[in-house]
Amino acid sequence: MGTVKIISRSGEAFASRDQAGKLLASHLTKFRGQNAVVLGIPRGGVFVAVRIAQELNMDFDVVLSHKLGAPYSPELAIGAVCEDGTFFVNKEIASQTDADENYIQIEKARQLQRMTDRVKQYREILPKLDLRGKVVIITDDGIATGASMQAAAWAVKRENPLKIVLAIPVGPQDSIMDISKDADEIVCLRVPPYFAALSQFYLEFEQVEDSALLEILEQYKNKRVKK
Repeated sequence: MGTVKIISRSGEAFASRDQAGKLLASHLTKFRGQNAVVLGIPRGGVFVAVRIAQELNMDFDVVLSHKLGAPYSPELAIGAVCEDGTFFVNKEIASQTDADENYIQIEKARQLQRMTDRVKQYREILPKLDLRGKVVIITDDGIATGASMQAAAWAVKRENPLKIVLAIPVGPQDSIMDISKDADEIVCLRVPPYFAALSQFYLEFEQVEDSALLEILEQYKNKRVKK
């Protein structure tokens, strides 16, 4: 189990994803100047990641993985499909949820199909960074069950990073603790006493359109070229 740093038990809302990213960056300054990269989970997490990358002068990328949902409980992750088509299954969770081999193969195919178009679209703009030996900071605009971030951590772990850090603006206590075993460190800004929906913790929480996300990828493609 990784170390968990909870900054506040407040239920105060963030002004925006940008503000959440800036606040997270202030608690990740020890990674400035290290061989580190910030990965955003599309779509909302990309805007949080961009702000962290800007504040700490780090490389930025997206993490493309889909969770394999459990039978009768699709929000529970039993594994993850990575963007290169490889997949990881947590055998203990799969067994507990009666996910047999046939179910796993069907779910894997379904998630791969969902991911294919997104990978092609995103990677034609921003090529994937090599994560080997790097400090990898994974972020989103918050978690509820934590399944998407857990799937992202599982996917990243297969690439042999030096360290996995989960940077979370807000999430419920039980979910934070559940995913702590999948990372070396967790930094969570706010663990409120009552959590109903992620949207309650943002004053500005508009739906993120693909066009806005693709524009960010274009911007970072140009920054990498300049390097």
